[in-house]
Amino acid sequence: MPTLQIDHPVADFEAWRRAFEADPLGRRASGVRGYRVYREPGEAPLVRVDLDFGTVAEAEAFRGALQRLWGSGPAASLLRAAPSARIVEEVLSERDPGDRPVRPPRP
Repeated sequence: MPTLQIDHPVADFEAWRRAFEADPLGRRASGVRGYRVYREPGEAPLVRVDLDFGTVAEAEAFRGALQRLWGSGPAASLLRAAPSARIVEEVLSERDPGDRPVRPPRP
């Protein structure tokens, strides 16, 4: 499964989160099958997003749409620097069978 990995250096995490949750590009309609958002503990300015797709072509198309969005005025104001985005495919993985991901509570 191809994953689009994005690193966002953000100025204000909560403002970025609201923009992400508003979903201006329509993730589901664009082929996103799931996502994960990561952040270092504390007030770290870097946010990593993993978006899972069914095909590399869907991931490439969404990356292009994101790059256009990042260049727009409202989106650009949320970023401290240009985001990076790359498409990867998982080749090895292991998880404890009893380990179930849990969505953290909202602050």
